[in-house]
Amino acid sequence: MSTLTNKPPGSGTGHLRRKARPASPTPEKLLEERHSGPQRRRHLFSRLDYKYSPYLYISPFFILFGLVGLFPLVYTFVVSINDWDLLGGAGDWVGLENYAAELSSPLFWNSLFNTFSIFLLSAIPQLVIATFIAAMLDQNLRAKTFWRMSVLVPYVVTPVAVTLIFSNAFDEKYGLINNLLQLVNLDPVAWKTSVFPSHLAIAAMVNWRWTGYNALILLAAMQAVPRELHESAAIDGAGMLRRFFSITLPGIRPTMIFVIITATIGGLQIFTEPKLFNASSSVPGGPDRQYQTTVLYLWDLAFNRGDFGRASAVAWMLFLIIILIGVANFLLSGKIASSGEKRAGRRPMRRGRNASRPGMTGKPAGGQDMTETRRRDHG
Repeated sequence: MSTLTNKPPGSGTGHLRRKARPASPTPEKLLEERHSGPQRRRHLFSRLDYKYSPYLYISPFFILFGLVGLFPLVYTFVVSINDWDLLGGAGDWVGLENYAAELSSPLFWNSLFNTFSIFLLSAIPQLVIATFIAAMLDQNLRAKTFWRMSVLVPYVVTPVAVTLIFSNAFDEKYGLINNLLQLVNLDPVAWKTSVFPSHLAIAAMVNWRWTGYNALILLAAMQAVPRELHESAAIDGAGMLRRFFSITLPGIRPTMIFVIITATIGGLQIFTEPKLFNASSSVPGGPDRQYQTTVLYLWDLAFNRGDFGRASAVAWMLFLIIILIGVANFLLSGKIASSGEKRAGRRPMRRGRNASRPGMTGKPAGGQDMTETRRRDHG
């Protein structure tokens, strides 16, 4: 019998013992070794810089906004729900009683009416005239820089100086405007005692100061409209008015929305012009409060009557009114813009339909005539 013996593997002839190869490192291990020590810290700092540095760059704006804008807004609301006196300070908590008292006050509604009346008399003509001036300055004029800088001169003058000049010009006895009216045999106007004439005079001050500023903003937007559009429209036979209403105005629509919103905010916060329009009056806003705006009424409540609680309530209600009107302007402007884009998108479709009809353009009709001629020749 043969005896079987177990031999260790690889002990036979021709079999060589091979050494085991070390395992290859994984990519994660290589990355970990590569970023070990100082390199790892440098990589971490670069990632943090890439991720958080943009927030650091814009943080000064938000810090200033929180200190100058957000904190006063919240603090004003806290004052509005308390019986706060100018000299005595904080009093009892009254909730929404200050708001209810102002909503039932005829002086508040009178100031709101005056504010909206002056705003409409100033904002609408201001935007129309500013658009016209911007269109004129956009043409090839001589001394462009001179004319563009000259429209900005009224904005540079301080509001106090503007108000004093217009207050003397609109004086009822010795004013320049009434003297000119009497030269043409017209009766003098009670600019400082009647409601509508006083609103018209204050609106004239606002328009004189802000029209040139808005005109330069609209001019910058008009210069951004591509000139190729105007040239192609002129070649097609479009006149100056048609190019203005079909190319220029749609091209400056975002800037126009910005100007409308800023004019709305500034018009509803008007204070300096009605305050200094009649400096001799003991009542802010005229003897009968005929041009007392909401901000002027707020100032009268706070510093003449010492009722900071009701004045803060008026400030918050005015803030909400401005927000609502601004949102309404934005939605209305967006709706107008979307409707304009839809009309612009439908025009190529109509042209394509008209081109496919025989007789509407020369190409299809000419193609049919040539086909009929070939058929006759072959026949």
